[in-house]
Order: sequence, then C-alpha cells, then structure tokens
Amino acid sequence: MQSSFIDLLFPRRCPVCDGIVMPKGRLICPECVKVLSFVKDPVCKKCGKEVFSSDIEYCFDCMKHKRTFEYGRALINYDENAKNSMAKIKYKNKREYLDFYGDAISLRYEKMIRRMGAGGLVPVPVHPSRKKERGFNQAELLACRIGAGLKIPVLPDMLVRSKKTMPQKALNPAERLKNLEEAFLPGKIVEGLENVILIDDIYTTGSTVEACTRVLKKSGIRKVYFLTICIGRGQ
Repeated sequence: MQSSFIDLLFPRRCPVCDGIVMPKGRLICPECVKVLSFVKDPVCKKCGKEVFSSDIEYCFDCMKHKRTFEYGRALINYDENAKNSMAKIKYKNKREYLDFYGDAISLRYEKMIRRMGAGGLVPVPVHPSRKKERGFNQAELLACRIGAGLKIPVLPDMLVRSKKTMPQKALNPAERLKNLEEAFLPGKIVEGLENVILIDDIYTTGSTVEACTRVLKKSGIRKVYFLTICIGRGQ
C-alpha cells in the first residue's frame, strides 16, 4: 500500500526518455531498451570495448597503454543516448536511473562477477566538495545496487579523492593519467582482502580506473577488476 502511494506521488521515470515508465513495476520503457547500444562481442579482453574482429585480442588503447587492472566490462556504448542519461543522473539528480543500470549489469555479468572472486565493490570516489554539491556519488549508488543484488559488500571508504582534477576532455590518455595520479589516496583497507571490483559510471581512456588500480595495489590489493555503465568506442 505504501509503495503504491509513493509510486503515485513519484512515478518511476525512464532512464532514456525520462517519461513515466509503463507498465508500472518496470525500471525502463520496453521500447527504450531497444534504443540503448548494449556492448556486443567481440570485445577487447582487457577493457571490454567493442573490437572489429574476434581475431583481435586487445583494442588500440590497451595495446598502447600499460594496464595494471585485470580486466573489466561495461553495459552500453557511450553514444548520445548514454551521454544524455549519464548527464541527467549527475546534473539533474536522476539517481533513480541507476536502479535499472545496476540491475542490468548484475543480470548480464553475474557469472563473470562471480569468477572474479572479489571480496568487495569499490566505487570510484568523487571529491567531497562535488559530492556535497551533487548530494551523492553516482558510482557509490551504482555499487550499492549491484552489491545488494549479488550480495557483495560495498567498500566506499577504500579510496579517497584528495583533490579536484582539471577537465579531462581536452587531454590525451597520458595527460589524463598524470592529471589523476595524485587525485586518489588509499582509505580504509580491509585486512585480508585480495580482490576487488572498481565501480564507475563511464570508462573512456581508462585513466581513472588505472589510477585507482595503482593506489589499491600499493595498498596490498592483489587483483583489481572493473564494471561501468558506459564505455567509449574502441580506437
């Protein structure tokens, strides 16, 4: 009864069209699911970006740049629909969209996540001032949704965002990584924890995931994997 009353006052909005989702109980419009560009095989064995042929093991970025994380996967390609959805989450407080994305990631990648053998999900942190301004960290909310569904602990304090970074869009991959190298610090390390999965909303060049991985490994974590909602196209 209480749930129905809440649904009446605050009906579920679709992460693609932002309209009221029908039929009730769904997290996305049935027609809007078809609009999303879900990542399809073949993909890079390291970062999970789509590649042109099953004969290609690694995308250009992963062949060119050193990766210290094990591997990772994303749900959808970062096209215009994905960009609009991510922007509404971060800047229009559409955090409810993360319910769909978290459930979709869990459903698609559960077997892979189990094989990773991770003892916890580590959301990529945002700077405290940005979290205060926004009211939440989208990576942490996503991790909580995935963690609740798959019964994996969420460890939001393992990494600390120590400083704001310059805008990354105009920087090349090497400049992005340098920009991020000092942005993250180790937080509360869980004793005996060996493997973790980083959780973030978007993977483009991999600089953020790589910077976080290096910090975690220096703190004693043996293997770091990642999961994101979106991923940039392979180069």
